[in-house]
Amino acid sequence: MSADKSTAPPGTSSEAKAAARESLEDYTLRFAPRSYRTWAPAVVATSALGGIAYLADFSIGASIGLAHGTANGILGILTAAIIIFLTGWPLAFYAARYNLDLDLITRGAGFGYYGSVITNIIFATFTFIFFALEGSIMAQGLYLGLGIPRPIGYLISTVLIFPLVIFGMKALARLQVSTTPLWLVLMVVPVGYLIAFQPESVSTFFAYQGESGESANFASAMLAAGVCLSLIAQIAEQIDYLRFMPPRTPANHRSWWTAVILAGPGWVIFGAIKQIIGMFLAVYLIANVPGATGFATEPVQQLLATYEQMMPQWLALLLAVVLVVISQVKINVTNAYSGSLAWTNAYTRITKRYPGRITFLVVNLLFALALMELNMFDFLNAILSFYANLAMSWICVVAADIAINKYVLGLSPKTPEFRRGMLYDWNPVGVVSLVLSGGVSIAIYFGAFGAAVQPFSPLFAVGIAIVATPLMAIITRGRFYLRRQDDGIDVPMYDDDGNPTDATLWCHVTEMEFERPDMIASAKTGPNGETLYLSSLALSTDRLGEHVLPADPVRER
Repeated sequence: MSADKSTAPPGTSSEAKAAARESLEDYTLRFAPRSYRTWAPAVVATSALGGIAYLADFSIGASIGLAHGTANGILGILTAAIIIFLTGWPLAFYAARYNLDLDLITRGAGFGYYGSVITNIIFATFTFIFFALEGSIMAQGLYLGLGIPRPIGYLISTVLIFPLVIFGMKALARLQVSTTPLWLVLMVVPVGYLIAFQPESVSTFFAYQGESGESANFASAMLAAGVCLSLIAQIAEQIDYLRFMPPRTPANHRSWWTAVILAGPGWVIFGAIKQIIGMFLAVYLIANVPGATGFATEPVQQLLATYEQMMPQWLALLLAVVLVVISQVKINVTNAYSGSLAWTNAYTRITKRYPGRITFLVVNLLFALALMELNMFDFLNAILSFYANLAMSWICVVAADIAINKYVLGLSPKTPEFRRGMLYDWNPVGVVSLVLSGGVSIAIYFGAFGAAVQPFSPLFAVGIAIVATPLMAIITRGRFYLRRQDDGIDVPMYDDDGNPTDATLWCHVTEMEFERPDMIASAKTGPNGETLYLSSLALSTDRLGEHVLPADPVRER
């Protein structure tokens, strides 16, 4: 069947075709089709968890430990981990079950087709902030091991990532799986050595009270939790892998759920362990190395000091640098990949033009490089504490919409919707809840409501989001979730097991076949009045909106 090009607005066909060709590897802006998702659940999980090899957790744990002491630091870490796990659970399930990234989920979970652009920008910001943080750590390793000046190290750590991220999931999966065994050995052995052969370091660690000299203090613990909660947006990067999970069937039910739990919300278990290890190593440095206060938060210094207890100094330095480089490459390919997807998604929806993911890969890397050259590592806690308020507001609003509005109140459609024309452009449920939650928590963070509540701004962000989201759904009666009930296609969307079907339809704009969940009927018909179909990707580049189906009349009143 050939496309009727007269039905496509000028420029739409070429833009859509270019987008379709480039996104065949990573499925930018799109549902991840069943024909592509051929990996076993364990491979997807390993690839997703490879991205949490980053050493920023060591710095975060060390920073909050030095500031607030071991007891407060651990309490803050555990508090943040519980919140991150609970809010990440519904998001990870939806991504794996329906094969969507978090932006596509966010559209139908309270924000609308354009409303989720706001959260896309929040997430894109997360990726280049953490790329800069991880790149700074790599530069520290290059300086210590090879004497490379840090400004040049920042440039190397940025340029090195670019060729690794040009390709999508297939290349990233190979990289993550192949490097994980070596990373685990280099990470676990030195810490195990200290615990086994220097047990006094454990008692010193638990007795450490930090710069404040305080024992357990709830306000200090919540300040520590606020820093850790900035990592809540990591679930979006986990989802960029989880969307490639195979269909859930009776045959793979157990392995499917294990992979989703471990690689989804379960990432924070590993993250919390790394934060506590970073705190432990920082305290060890302070107790055993003169002048260590100035560099105890640098992971390469922590690892070097530990390796030196086990082997000659030259070998210790080599292994420390190798571990730092492997860790930072593993996470920064994910940061760069996810960031390029987020920027591309937002830009394409706003402009109806597809510039190519590589364009925004460059943009994201340049943002990160600028932050590194500005030495953002020295302001780590302040940056993360501020950012945590926005990230938590977004994640908690979406989690509340899925868990409460969909499954408890029934005001939000239970199955996700992301296609243009099926959704309203803006949904006040998510947008208003995000503004309330983020706005109030940021005001609290800057002391607008007094010093007594200032440490608790992250908890206010969580609480307001969880309360405001169902309240807004009740006030609006779920009116702004779906613009249409019917997408104009008679083929079932899901198979007998509830998975998105692999039936294909012909897109008359791109002249390619796409799987049913990615397709929608066009508002224009063929030369003989027949129904024409197009992919969500092609519809997103329809500048004149001539293919967008009209709203259901009852919903327009």
